[in-house]
Amino acid sequence: MVCALASAVCFGTASVFQAVAARAAEPGTGSGVDPALLVRALRQWRYLAGLGLDSVGFVFQIIALRSIPIYAVGAALAASLAVTAVVAARLLRIRLSGTEWGAVGVVCLGLGLLALASGEEGSRPATTALKWTMLGAAAAVLLVGTAAGRLPDRSRALVLGLGAGTGFGVVEVAVRLIDGFAPGALVANPATYALLLGGGAAFLLLTSALQRGSVTAATAGLVLGETVGPAVVGVVWLGDRTREGLGWLAVLGFAVAVAGALALGRFGEPAPAVEPPAG
Repeated sequence: MVCALASAVCFGTASVFQAVAARAAEPGTGSGVDPALLVRALRQWRYLAGLGLDSVGFVFQIIALRSIPIYAVGAALAASLAVTAVVAARLLRIRLSGTEWGAVGVVCLGLGLLALASGEEGSRPATTALKWTMLGAAAAVLLVGTAAGRLPDRSRALVLGLGAGTGFGVVEVAVRLIDGFAPGALVANPATYALLLGGGAAFLLLTSALQRGSVTAATAGLVLGETVGPAVVGVVWLGDRTREGLGWLAVLGFAVAVAGALALGRFGEPAPAVEPPAG
């Protein structure tokens, strides 16, 4: 759980840098998936700094996913929005209201409940069908992003965010589906390609969502996509469980943490530029 929280700190801080860089990049064609936008964002040091933090966070995420249930890791990653809120308040000089500080506290409360209730990760062996399903889901993320380019701004941001969250959710599940890290085993495992395709597609969609639409809507889709689906897969197909008799507490903690994160959805958004006075 400590590694999951460390991952949330890295991802939450990175999202502030990446949001600022994405907004500063020149707009593209308006397509849901715009690889050129990612290339333009990579020219900015803030985006590169965010990627560095994401890389460190991903290492922590892998360690956590190999040790505790997916639902606990997913809730911790959703809590990265609380980190984003605090970092945005300091770096971007965004003032948090009392309600928003309360939402940060709600996230922390939910994670505390979840930590008390979480059991060990499931030991049920992954089926080949599930591995191929994850690869298909990763490919579907790209198709959703392409179709989202035709939607209105707010709907497009929500769909792109949901697609990005689903891609990151595929990564969470795929980490659990990798049986060994020997080169031969990695090459032969469909989950390896699901991890790479899902992660890459998620970055493309999230970068487009942060630049072209409501960050609040995009973040709401992101949180839902990366928490609910992977949690269900972990419990139903991989055997994730809670401590004896504490299933209700895990459900409550998960719901509280995600609700608090959704309340903080606007904190991937940089502060609006201030126009100088005339003359």
